[in-house]
Amino acid sequence: MDDIGLVQLVAGGDRSAFSALMERHQDLVFGVALRLMGNREAALDAVQETFITLFRKADRFRAEAAFTTWLYRVTTNTCYDLLRKQRRRHADPLPEHHDPVDTRTADQFTSVELRPAVESALASIPPEFSAAVILSDLEGLSMEEISRVLDIPIGTAKSRLFRGRRLLAERLGNLLDTNRPLTDDA
Repeated sequence: MDDIGLVQLVAGGDRSAFSALMERHQDLVFGVALRLMGNREAALDAVQETFITLFRKADRFRAEAAFTTWLYRVTTNTCYDLLRKQRRRHADPLPEHHDPVDTRTADQFTSVELRPAVESALASIPPEFSAAVILSDLEGLSMEEISRVLDIPIGTAKSRLFRGRRLLAERLGNLLDTNRPLTDDA
């Protein structure tokens, strides 16, 4: 069954449809949440909150855009909310030394070498800019999709992406070329 059919069943309270949607999209949600939140524990919390929101608000999905676009939006909004709460009671996360290699880069050695610097730089820029960079350069969304996910005009999405890349370049120095996506295949 497709996503839209499953969401309609979830809106009616079908827990097995909810489980199917969650299994189908948990990696996507976790990937976005991890990049936005900056650490595994916070990302896991965001994933849980995202799927709770999905279950509670499934009846609000109107199928005007792809389900994944709506899911990206729920995920980013959930992460924004958690980040705001986190800022109120800031605590540094424990280091994560055993993260897997980002398989979406062509050179795994470069991926491992740059990953901590990129993650740190992403965490250091305002969330509205990091979200645009993550959705574009790491998740491969188009400007139209980013605009819908973040619920902003397309011009604002372009501006946030440009400014986010620029802030990343400042934080990373000359490690990355700001005129190309953060992954080789995007």
